[in-house]
Amino acid sequence: CTMTTEEAPTPSTTATTNQPWDSTMSQSQFMERDTVLVLSDSDIVTGSASKKSSHVFDPSQPRGILHRAFSVFLFDASTSELLLQQRASSKITFPNVWTNTCCSHPLHGMEPGEVDGVEDVKDGSVKGVKNAAVRKLLHELGIPMGELKVEEFKFLTRLHYWAADTVTHGQKSPWGEHEIDYVLFITIPSKNILTLKPHPDEVDAVKWVTQSQLLEQFDDSNLLFSPWFRLIAKKWMIGTGDSSGGWWDDLERTMNTDDFCDYGTIHRFDPPSEHMGGGGDAGPMFIEEEVKMDANGAVVATVGDSSKKQGAYGKVKTHKESKLKQLLHVDEVWSAITLLYLQPLESNLQSDNIKRTFNPSDLAFCDDILCKVSRSFAAVIRQLPSQLLVDVLIFYLVLRALDTIEDDMTFFQSNEEKVKILLSFHKTALLDPKWTIMGCGDADERRLLEEFPKCHSVYASLPEASRRVISDITLRMATGMAEFVDKDLGQGTADVGQYNRYCHFVAGLVGEGLSRLFSASGLEQPSLAGDLHLSDQMGMFLQKTNIIRDYLEDYVDGRAFWPQSVWKKYSLSGDLGYFANPTMEENKTAGLNCLNELVTDALELVPDCLSYLSKLRCAEVFRFCAIPQVMAIATLQKCYHNEDVFTGVVKIRKGLSCQLINDTKDILGVHGIFHRFASSIISKADKLRKKGYNDPSYERTIKACETIIELTEKEAKKSVGHASFANSTMIVASCAAASCLAYKSPNNSNVAITTTTATMASFGILSFFKMGFMRYMGKRSDESPLLPAAKLV
Repeated sequence: CTMTTEEAPTPSTTATTNQPWDSTMSQSQFMERDTVLVLSDSDIVTGSASKKSSHVFDPSQPRGILHRAFSVFLFDASTSELLLQQRASSKITFPNVWTNTCCSHPLHGMEPGEVDGVEDVKDGSVKGVKNAAVRKLLHELGIPMGELKVEEFKFLTRLHYWAADTVTHGQKSPWGEHEIDYVLFITIPSKNILTLKPHPDEVDAVKWVTQSQLLEQFDDSNLLFSPWFRLIAKKWMIGTGDSSGGWWDDLERTMNTDDFCDYGTIHRFDPPSEHMGGGGDAGPMFIEEEVKMDANGAVVATVGDSSKKQGAYGKVKTHKESKLKQLLHVDEVWSAITLLYLQPLESNLQSDNIKRTFNPSDLAFCDDILCKVSRSFAAVIRQLPSQLLVDVLIFYLVLRALDTIEDDMTFFQSNEEKVKILLSFHKTALLDPKWTIMGCGDADERRLLEEFPKCHSVYASLPEASRRVISDITLRMATGMAEFVDKDLGQGTADVGQYNRYCHFVAGLVGEGLSRLFSASGLEQPSLAGDLHLSDQMGMFLQKTNIIRDYLEDYVDGRAFWPQSVWKKYSLSGDLGYFANPTMEENKTAGLNCLNELVTDALELVPDCLSYLSKLRCAEVFRFCAIPQVMAIATLQKCYHNEDVFTGVVKIRKGLSCQLINDTKDILGVHGIFHRFASSIISKADKLRKKGYNDPSYERTIKACETIIELTEKEAKKSVGHASFANSTMIVASCAAASCLAYKSPNNSNVAITTTTATMASFGILSFFKMGFMRYMGKRSDESPLLPAAKLV
């Protein structure tokens, strides 16, 4: 039988937004206001987009934007009939087509929540998708919430498909679907107990059908069916005579067992030929792709790229400047050459006392794995004095192993199991020479855990004082991590207090541990170990910088740390993913305002960082501490008011990194760097102000940067004066040399190439002059209180 539409009731669910979700909105309003979950190919939520923008097919996005969807199949258990709906003619995408009971999208910012994470998919609960299904069944079909309960839905599997709506809008259709669709089954004892009041703007008609009736209708060329419904029905629902049968063939088995549940695979399909094309002329997406297949020939989803560390192992984009643009910074190019070939950071790992103390094979593993899990830290650790180097190296690897356990969101069967491993780590991993974990973490971090006995061997040979420090910090950090394991961090920390507490546990304690190791080695004063506030602030500065930069990466992984008390002031959807769609001006402005406030919060820690550095006396220890600090201030300057933060991981130029390392030899150079980047942030903020941009944190940002400038003004002037003279001389001499070399080039040669080559060559020659001059000026100033380790012991 067919039922005609009646007026539908208004859903009682509302969004936690400034504009509550309203079922009485028009189709156009839904397209503009509904905020869908933007996904990676691995079904990781990476942001948000309006329903409209995600369904547009054009040359810039030939298949729209991949987002999450669900398909509900409602059955009468007494007759095994399936309820179909015909989508209303007023629908913008795929109007008039017959399809399964309900097809729609979970949204950001809804209450109850509709966003599921990795763990929800892994255990099959997907309560967010089921909440969305209940909301839309009420909206589209008028089925009261009490009649279909969330816990009665059965999640079966996911499919990734796309289709241009060419049947409705023609071959160049501007609309289409590109979704990872969650298939939900639900049964009721009898259709006679179901309330149906279809919404006229959503549904033109409904119909209960048997399997045979549906197959007959599929063959009727006068009836239109949605491509996703045809796919699901023919692929899985109706058996083809084999022993396994289809989902619809035995509803009792489907609903009461997990025989048909497949949570680990994302099945991927191209549409039939009539649904290819669209405004972006999209062709096959999966047919030529080299993919891993399961036993049934379905594509198995691969999460991330283990060769990529930043960017959540390839799940999100890493923003880098082009090589050409980087090469245009000639001073940075030569800084890179200087650091790599002329004045590299010297490794003390081959010192005699290190060779005598530690197992060479195990130490070689530790050194190798350090380079793999953190190339940036490896060089600064290696340049430490021999009496401290291995202690810090092992301290870093132990905490990295602990961090790998905390970060893995899929390995452990329960949070209780993860907490147990964390809290016992200081006893098991650090006391049992055979302790290991297999399969936890990704790539090199996984290898670190699987071959941890080699780290234990080196750890066991450290001085007792160092082992005591490492064990104590490991226990306290693990305790802090355990405190956060059960917290839902999908939407960030609750407030600034919790944000600071997390940063203290995972970074402030690292600063304390390092200070204690420095003092225990005799290279720094005993009092440094007791100055817990400054070491804590220094660690928190680095951690907050990483959290700011890694917004999207953390959001994708389902463990974000931006404090809700800050970002909820700016997110109109009530969801942290709101900022991940900076193509919409409203989202972009809100995200940048939030970003600037968090950058400012981090900048306010700089005075304590500079104070800590001023207390150091060992040149190698100073450099070890100072290099990450200058990288952090440079990263904050790069992140400030930068919309790239919301679409990937922002990185400073490699040449700039080399330049910063070269200039971080004493407090003069460090102050010059902090002065430079604080001034740059002020300049950027003032330019935005003059253009009419109203940043709520402007006054606070200016105050934080002016404080940094005031603290570094004296040393910065000396640093700039020395560098300016050297640079000016270098440039003038380089130009002269280049002109001479170019003049002598053969008549038939490319003058432009010759001149460029000559200029670069002369820069190389004269960089020696610059280094010598700067070294001379450094000796003349004779103001650095730093001494090499050899003179302190």
